[in-house]
Amino acid sequence: MARLKHLLFSFTTIIISFVIACYSTLQEDPLCSIYGDDSPSIGNGVTLNNLIKQTTNVLSLNSFHHLGGTSRSLQIVNVNDYGAKGNGCEDDTQAFKKAWEEVCSSGEAILAVPQDTYLLKPIRFTGPCKPNIEVQISGTLEASDDRSDYSEDSRHWLVFDNIKKLFVYGGGTINGNGNIWWENSCKRNKKRPCKDAPTALTFYNCEELVVEDLRIENGQQIQVSFQDSVNVKVSGLNVTAPEDSPNTDGIHVTNTQNIQISNSVIRTGDDCISIVHGSRNVEATDIICGPGHGISIGSLGAGKSKEFVSGVIVNRAKISGTKNGVRIKTWQGGSGSASNIQFQNIEMENVTNPIIINQNYCDKKKRPCKKGKSAVQIKNVLYQNISGTSASDIAVKFDCSEKFPCQEIVLHNIDLQCEGEDGDSAKALCNNVELSYLEHVSPRCNSETEREASTTTSAWYI
Repeated sequence: MARLKHLLFSFTTIIISFVIACYSTLQEDPLCSIYGDDSPSIGNGVTLNNLIKQTTNVLSLNSFHHLGGTSRSLQIVNVNDYGAKGNGCEDDTQAFKKAWEEVCSSGEAILAVPQDTYLLKPIRFTGPCKPNIEVQISGTLEASDDRSDYSEDSRHWLVFDNIKKLFVYGGGTINGNGNIWWENSCKRNKKRPCKDAPTALTFYNCEELVVEDLRIENGQQIQVSFQDSVNVKVSGLNVTAPEDSPNTDGIHVTNTQNIQISNSVIRTGDDCISIVHGSRNVEATDIICGPGHGISIGSLGAGKSKEFVSGVIVNRAKISGTKNGVRIKTWQGGSGSASNIQFQNIEMENVTNPIIINQNYCDKKKRPCKKGKSAVQIKNVLYQNISGTSASDIAVKFDCSEKFPCQEIVLHNIDLQCEGEDGDSAKALCNNVELSYLEHVSPRCNSETEREASTTTSAWYI
């Protein structure tokens, strides 16, 4: 026994260092799960994987990673201790509310959701709270599919509201149980009225927010939304909904500044990532997208509104089987701007519109939208190192406003071909756009305003 304790202590010391290294890479390194379910035994039925899991739990509870590297213990508030049943049948909403009140009022605490299934009606986890709140979701949160439960707020299911220094994580699942909403959507059933459905998970008015290592699936409409927040880090999300589910944007960013989204897989029925009004300094890195509608900025300017988006970087993405690749879309008649945008190091596979700007966006199918006298200005956009295949013969499409043309659009090292064995050359259609080219670009627009550019004159290299 003494020998086993010594061995366990030695292994624990090694594994703590190993887990910290894995954790610091946002838990995406495959070495962290190299043994799968068949990890080697180290005696008395203890496996290396179990030891890793136990050590990771210790690290989580002591908040090494996110609370300044300290080892102070946080109070654990288990929802089961407040009456949650976790059987997937009985309503656990009140138990979660009571547990949250304890966590929020005390601070330095973890709301712990064990590995069970919890049925929840709409719930709002509201602040302000005392500092350093963690929510560790190891189990499954499942939404009520009784639409009458949403009568007070038909737009939200789970909301974290007005909280600073919040960390949400745990490897668990948030299941919006959206099928009943999709069946009653006017986009699936033309006889039904068009109504909004709830967003599965919303972070509203949060500051210094970290969200990582969660599965969000089958959201009623938008899967996860970041709204009116600042200083946000998001990583390790697996966001899924059926390809034919209506309006199920994966990650939605609105009026949020300084947000980083990384190492996430998004497969839904609408935009993988949608970035709309008031968002600034948005970075999406190492994203797998598809099916869905691609990565979109907009729509902007609906209802003649004045809207702004700036400082967006999409870097290292694989987009496959989507309706669009990287898209900027604005309504006629709006105003404002979408500016300082970079799409770079992106691989396209069988994407219908790999690169697209639509400054004349209109979703009215019965009659066309009226031409507006104003438009959201689109300027200073870089497309760099983008390659792959287009499902249509038009791989690049810039449909810009006649009165407010797209300005300072740069294409640098673009290689897009038509999907299929023939690999036919794809085409580009361009209207009212000021273009510059760097290095190899295919396809190219036939436009009077296009020009060759050099790295010495391009603002992107300053």
